[in-house]
Order: sequence, then C-alpha cells, then structure tokens
Amino acid sequence: MGFEGFEPIFGEPKVEWVAAQDSLPLRPFLFHAHAPDPSHLRIHVTDFHSSTWEAVRSVVQLEDMRDNIGIGGSWSEFVDYVIASIKSEELKLVMEGHSNSDGAAHAKLVAQKSKGMPRISISLTKLVDSPASEAMANLSLELFKAFKNVRYSLVEEQERSLQLTKVISAEKERSESIQSQLELYSNRQKFQKMNTSDRADVSAPLMSNGLQNSPGKATARDTGSTKVTNRVVPTYRRTQKMTKMRRT
Repeated sequence: MGFEGFEPIFGEPKVEWVAAQDSLPLRPFLFHAHAPDPSHLRIHVTDFHSSTWEAVRSVVQLEDMRDNIGIGGSWSEFVDYVIASIKSEELKLVMEGHSNSDGAAHAKLVAQKSKGMPRISISLTKLVDSPASEAMANLSLELFKAFKNVRYSLVEEQERSLQLTKVISAEKERSESIQSQLELYSNRQKFQKMNTSDRADVSAPLMSNGLQNSPGKATARDTGSTKVTNRVVPTYRRTQKMTKMRRT
C-alpha cells in the first residue's frame, strides 16, 4: 500500500481569499503533486513571487483523512479518488488572513471529484527563503521535464500518424486499382455477350433463307410443277387425238 507508479500532477487552482481586506491583486498559482517515495505524497503551490506553500502527507496520515472523510473501498480506489479530485477543475486554493507584501498567513487546498462527492481538504505550510526558492526551482524543473515528455510523446504520435496515413494511402491506391480492373473485366464481359447476341441474331435469318432456298426444296417444287403439268392436257390436243382414233 503506497504511491508506487504515481504520476506527477500539475495544474492551476482557483484562488479564494477568506476575510481579506485591502488585498493586493492576486497572481496566478501553479501546483505540483508528486510522490518523492512510495510512502509520501508531496504538494507544492506557488505564485513564483511571495507565496509558496507545501504539504507532505504519509500513507498513515492519508488513511486517517480517509476515515474522517468517510470514503470506503480499497486503498487504490482511494488514491484514484484523491488524484481525480486534485485534477478537477474545481480545485481551490483557499487563503486566509490579510493580504500584504508577505502574502496570506494560512492556506489550504480544497478538492472534490465532483459536486456532491466527499471533499478533501489539505492544509498547507508556508515556505520562505531557501526552502521556498528550492520548491519553486523544483516545480519549474519538473514542469519542464513533463513538457519534454509530452513533446516527445507528441512527436512519436505524429510519426505513427504519418506512417498510418501512408499505409492508408497505399491501401486506397491498391483498392482503386483493383476496382478499375474489375470494372474493365466487367465491361469486356458485357461486350463479348453483346457480340455473341448480335451474331446469333444475324445467323437466324440467313439459316432460314438457306433452308427455304435449298436444292432439295427447289427440286421438290420443280417435280411438283412437272407432275401437275403432265396431268393437265390441253383440250385441243385431246380433240385431235380422238379424231385420229376414229379415222383408224
């Protein structure tokens, strides 16, 4: 049970003053939450000018806070809730006392995951002189490291995106080439079918005319006409024949 694998958190809390009079213009604050070791959680809050604060909580102290707040579940679930609360846009830095050149006298971080959820309140200790300078320097350095990590991750993601774009482009060209070949093949098939159909339409009348004008049919027609001609004898020839027979 601890803070193994805890990723540093950076952010800008909302600033509130309590019972402040004649306050000076507020400067923006940044915070840095990290685990220097698996047994402790450390938070630094600073405006990089006159107000720098710190909170260090051990696992035991956070367990006591957990019981006081009334958050159930496992330790990992509680840590997840703390992280989500600190990352919330509703995180507040509440400062108490009169604002002067030395800043507020007291401050605390108030966070909750969402409205209606348990509220976490962490009191802060003010840092001055060397500890304050060291805290500001450490926050700046860690923030720069986080920036470099994000930038490196962005470059890697852009390279992967570029490679993926190239793969998609190549696949698109390949798909278009295949589609073009399929359309060409389909058009050839249609053209061949049309040519076959046209040849069949032209051959049918020719075959019909050939059958009608074939030598066999012509001979049959000629024979038929000859037979008819032989059977029909002109009248005058029949009369001549009968006269010859009578004379004989």
